[in-house]
Amino acid sequence: MKITDWPSRERPREKLLRQGAESLADAELLAVFLRTGIKGLTAVDLGRKLINRFGSIGKFLNAEKAEILIEHGMGPSKYAQLIAVLELAKRAAEEELKQKNVFTDVDEVKCYVQQQMSGLRQEVFAVLFLDSQHQLLAFRKLFF
Repeated sequence: MKITDWPSRERPREKLLRQGAESLADAELLAVFLRTGIKGLTAVDLGRKLINRFGSIGKFLNAEKAEILIEHGMGPSKYAQLIAVLELAKRAAEEELKQKNVFTDVDEVKCYVQQQMSGLRQEVFAVLFLDSQHQLLAFRKLFF
């Protein structure tokens, strides 16, 4: 059965618009991103399949390009969209952090660095540059 045949209250996109993104399961959020399924699988089924294949939504989002591209339904165009969305989220978070004094708490620094380094497959030496009010000036990965 196609998603368009589902009652509108159960369709991921409509549910997101009506109740907010936090009301969707991981597979439903991924389905909104994917937009379409593949033969025999709705976008929700495909999202669920990808999450199960990689073990979690986080592992899927941080998987290597080659690992994602071998999955049926995930071609170069969808992969490019995925990377663009992840980069937009990272830039938005960094922009918000640059406007706040958030680097006075070790846990917030840890969270920021984890976000910046997620998905890296090798050891990295990076530096946070802060001003005298603990606002982020820059984050640079110096050595790999």
